[in-house]
Amino acid sequence: MNTEKINLNNYTFSELENFVVTELKLPKFRTNQIWQWIWAKNAIDFEEMTDVSKDTRKILAEKAYLFRPEIVKERKSKDGTIKFLLRLEDGECIETVLIPSIAKEGNGRMTQCLSTQVGCAMACTFCSTGKLGFTRNMTMGEITGQVQAARAYLNDTHPERPVIRNLVYMGMGEPLLNFDNLMDSLRTLHNRKGLAFSARRITVSTCGIEKGLLELGESNLAYLAVSLHAPTQEQREELMPKAAKWHIDDLISTLEAYPLTTRERMTLEYLIIGGVNDSQEDAQKLVRICARLKAKLNLIPYNNTPGSSFRAPSPQSLLAFEKTLWAKKVTAIIRKSKGQDIEAACGQLRAAQDNPETN
Repeated sequence: MNTEKINLNNYTFSELENFVVTELKLPKFRTNQIWQWIWAKNAIDFEEMTDVSKDTRKILAEKAYLFRPEIVKERKSKDGTIKFLLRLEDGECIETVLIPSIAKEGNGRMTQCLSTQVGCAMACTFCSTGKLGFTRNMTMGEITGQVQAARAYLNDTHPERPVIRNLVYMGMGEPLLNFDNLMDSLRTLHNRKGLAFSARRITVSTCGIEKGLLELGESNLAYLAVSLHAPTQEQREELMPKAAKWHIDDLISTLEAYPLTTRERMTLEYLIIGGVNDSQEDAQKLVRICARLKAKLNLIPYNNTPGSSFRAPSPQSLLAFEKTLWAKKVTAIIRKSKGQDIEAACGQLRAAQDNPETN
């Protein structure tokens, strides 16, 4: 790790401007040039900045450097999903996933799943990342740098250069527990001089953290997804013991007050586990929750995982569950799992890296 120079990938636009003008004594317009090279043109070296003078590049190299997460392992699924293990500057590893919008690999548009923490402190019983424990929060540059790393990979390996169109903060970690860096990353992604993502192309998923939730909504920087996974407090305590410390009644009441635009809806994520939360009674309770919210429901069938006591729902129970919701006019969609053949669930590749004997 470089301890003497500044990694400009970690700077917000205002921080970069302050560094350029105050520290380097350069004209203010250089900020736009450098920012565009880092974020729009995906530069990883100051020498790539051809419209910046050699003297300025020399000054930059004396005081700063550029670093983004490095791809150390990749796995490709037959359905086109690509999972990366990325190494951060301190040697820690996290995961990000590229999911194609259509079946054919490398063609069309992609959705990228971003991580926000090294590990996770929430310890949800069904989650591979939760079993890793929590190490630290990721910086703004590490969060947004996942997009840079994926863009560089697609540019180098795919002649047709598919576009990363959507971003979902659904990778390793709980985004709202890294709130400041989350918000800085969203502002960086939105900056029109850089990546220029719109709010409707970004979704932030939380398991239900009170602090920062309404602030996220008021920012209008992203859509909201809530990992509910259980319709009662008792079930959430069993499946998500730490998230359940915020009572489900209080969570739903807060979601009722969550600021949404006229056409906007939040998403409720519901992992269906066979024999745990897939009964008709569970479906009816979920209907009552959905009736209170301006939301759509993603049903996610649990994927059987080695060493887990949980099991996937039967096709019959899954279909019956969905029909019950639709009968009550709840917009519910069974989300097709992708990347099952490469263990695309969060934390599985990192776990394999930490325990090579399990590979």
